[in-house]
Amino acid sequence: MNFELSEEQKQVRDLCHEFADEVVAPAAEELDREHRFGYDVVRQMAELGLFGLPFPEEVGGQGGDFLSYCIAIEEISRADAGIGITLEAAVSLGAAPIFNFGTKEQKRDHLPDLLAGRKLWAFGLTEPDAGSDAGGTRTRAELEDGHWVINGRKQFITNSGTDITAGVTITALTARSAGARGEISAVMVPQGTPGYTVEKPYRKLGWHSSDTHPLTFQDCRVPEENILGRRGGGYRQFLHTLAGGRVAIAALSVGLAQACFDAALAYAKERKQFGKPISSFQAIQFKLADMATELELARTITYKAACAYTYTGESSPEFRKLAAIAKLYASETSKRAADQAVQIHGGNGFMEEYPVARYWRDVKVNEIGEGTSEVQRMLIARELGI
Repeated sequence: MNFELSEEQKQVRDLCHEFADEVVAPAAEELDREHRFGYDVVRQMAELGLFGLPFPEEVGGQGGDFLSYCIAIEEISRADAGIGITLEAAVSLGAAPIFNFGTKEQKRDHLPDLLAGRKLWAFGLTEPDAGSDAGGTRTRAELEDGHWVINGRKQFITNSGTDITAGVTITALTARSAGARGEISAVMVPQGTPGYTVEKPYRKLGWHSSDTHPLTFQDCRVPEENILGRRGGGYRQFLHTLAGGRVAIAALSVGLAQACFDAALAYAKERKQFGKPISSFQAIQFKLADMATELELARTITYKAACAYTYTGESSPEFRKLAAIAKLYASETSKRAADQAVQIHGGNGFMEEYPVARYWRDVKVNEIGEGTSEVQRMLIARELGI
């Protein structure tokens, strides 16, 4: 068993680490304070090829592996989780379903811009009444004169309202005859389609530099060929999509946990009480030791899950189990790391002048998005046969 990264993976890590320190981190506080999408940072990520990193060169990608992509998300999220989720959603939720399930024409029409980072594509799954029960989709798409007529609502949709958003893939009921849930299909809806409305952005607790909106569809018509993959395959497709996305969210969580640890360690060495640095007190040392231990474990299981994606296949039971374990453990590790980082900072940790306050706000959603911690435990138990 070899835990050493390849030379290519190390190059990705070093490149993204430097970019995070020199470009992402200096912009993070202002973007967070102004609740502003980081167009300039996204443009520079595109120039580095990060949006095409895990896709083959023949479709315009960089030819990297899934672990390299997760390492990139980890490093970017270390500086700003809002920018990290922008990259993750664009790749795992936006471009990947088109690459995995799209027709030759759909790939030709959309992937060049998406993998180059010139455009973003969103993924619309969650609805007001369909969250953890994602199969409870209520949005409908009815076939009429060669067009899908869509009516319904989606919520919490990342990258859905930027100036460079090209569209969204949504799940919708295309028939009610196929079992209790009905027939769920994935349909691609270009930005600007009549009847498709991007509502006002949410007022979020964190991830202020990312773009998140509710979407409304009212008699929205798209051509019949805009269905992604086969009709009725939407449920299987989004399960496939979310499995890979869970590992990417685990990587985001590892990056944020690393940021919490780095900030807490540096502060503990500088902050003096009773005439000496607080890092000399065993109570603080134990907090940092626990943070370092959990961080190492979270990174290891995330990397193992990323490797399983490549070597065992994204549909294998082993990968599904590892993806759920990685997402669960890394997200909860990052939450504990943020709590401890604020605690070590004391009163200063409650002040927005210190980045740990932002980390603490950003981290909670890691336990919710792309499957709550409760859902991950359910999935793990299912793979254990119980």
